[in-house]
Amino acid sequence: MSMTRKEFCGALAGGTVLLLFAGCGGGGGGGGGGGGTTTCGASIANNHVYGAHTLVIAKTDLDSTVDKVYNIQGMADHNHTVTLTVAMLGQLKAGSSVMVTSTSTASATEPLHSHVVTVSCP
Repeated sequence: MSMTRKEFCGALAGGTVLLLFAGCGGGGGGGGGGGGTTTCGASIANNHVYGAHTLVIAKTDLDSTVDKVYNIQGMADHNHTVTLTVAMLGQLKAGSSVMVTSTSTASATEPLHSHVVTVSCP
């Protein structure tokens, strides 16, 4: 039996909302750089137990000169997006954490809602 990358990441996360796995979810593309951690982690408030949202940001995105939009669907049955502005990316690069609210979305199992996402880069 084969497993998709999405299923693999969900199995690794096991419902945990702090995610530091490169290449699992997120958006904005871009591979990792040299040694050390190549991604930023995210904590997603009021995440769903049945299918958690995920966000992973490549550290290479921190040098972006344009705002970056990320999908955070993860294993959930619906998607949200979060936008990190150039200023927020600069704060992350400087070692600060940033908080952003996702877009509002409803699904067959959830009413209209959003999530507060806290991002930090080790």
